[in-house]
Amino acid sequence: MSRALKTADDLSRRATYLAEVIDQLYPGPERPAPGKESAGLVPFTPASTETRPYIVVPGRRKPRVLIPAADRKVAAGALARYARPAARGARAKRDAAVWALRLGLDRLLLPHRIQVASAEGIDDHLASVLGHEVHLSIHIGPARANRKPVLQILDGEARTVAFAKLGVNALTRELVEAETTATRRLSELCDLRRLRVPTLLHSGTWRGCNLMVTSALPAWSEPVECGETRRAEGMRELAEAVGTNRSPLGESDYAARLRTRLKQLVERGEPDAETLVAAGTTLLDRYAATELTFGCWHGDWSPWNTCEAADVVYLWDLERFEAGVPYGFDAVHYRLQDDIVTRSADPTTAVLQLVANAPAVLAPMGVAPSEAEPTALLYLVDLAARYMSDRAEQAGAALGALGKWLLPTLLRHIARQRETE
Repeated sequence: MSRALKTADDLSRRATYLAEVIDQLYPGPERPAPGKESAGLVPFTPASTETRPYIVVPGRRKPRVLIPAADRKVAAGALARYARPAARGARAKRDAAVWALRLGLDRLLLPHRIQVASAEGIDDHLASVLGHEVHLSIHIGPARANRKPVLQILDGEARTVAFAKLGVNALTRELVEAETTATRRLSELCDLRRLRVPTLLHSGTWRGCNLMVTSALPAWSEPVECGETRRAEGMRELAEAVGTNRSPLGESDYAARLRTRLKQLVERGEPDAETLVAAGTTLLDRYAATELTFGCWHGDWSPWNTCEAADVVYLWDLERFEAGVPYGFDAVHYRLQDDIVTRSADPTTAVLQLVANAPAVLAPMGVAPSEAEPTALLYLVDLAARYMSDRAEQAGAALGALGKWLLPTLLRHIARQRETE
């Protein structure tokens, strides 16, 4: 992760979330539903006769994933397919831990264990939903507004058969519902040829939270180096999945929706909302007569939400999918996230380079050079509105403090535009 993205209290936030997610998934028979009490590890008392052991990877100090400890074969499979780290060093450490599990040497590399009271935990419910024995691997992500329980589901043969998400508060319930709708729509109703998205296996509720279970895509696979062409083809297919239309920005539904979102941020009294509204209104007014093409976007097409295989591009995590946005949003989002997170670029510099290079970034999408800059700038306003609406800064998200990187850069660019008019 880029040093610019690390928060000072990341370790304590991860440790706190470890306790919270255990509370949410294994509340026990006498405990209220998730979100109704303060977080804490499920107590291991003599009355808790049924327990479930987990290995904390890489350790309690900075937990990233919990893997089931009762069966080494299952544990090794869960860790091998938990994710594919981008850095070669991180992949080597992951692979070493997998081999340690297979050889029975795991306590040397992975010494930290926890026990959870399994009575009335989510395992039994998922086994009932899927109709077979399940083992869970639990992702412990960094602080962010949309953080929620994300579960890798393995069967008794240590095969990854599904993934599940649980909406535990207002925002994450909304996102799980949105992803459920998008997954069903794209997998069942759209004829995707270059892309593969998950299939919806189950949608329901558990202990007052909405639950989504999808088929497992091979997120852990070694990607094939196909260049940007294949990715752009996939982005274009998704952008056109439910059709496109072309109109002046000022007459579009997108412009009306964005103005409404910005107005709501001011009404809520969000920090820096008036600054963002001023920037967004200026851009919407300036480009009102500019004709743009509008289509769909994934909403978070980034290196960690896709895998480019030999014959198809796998794409998952559809909670931000949206129709009727400027064509090319996915391309500029991918470039910005790749620069900041994967390549450790300074966020401010990455924004400046994105706007400056917008014609080249959007050319593979077929976006005309005259439409590239307004598309990139509108994307930045849209992204800022999302972070602000989600209260990402208050949640501790590394890029949540918009006043430190995105807003000043956006305002400087708008000011330069005024000077050249």
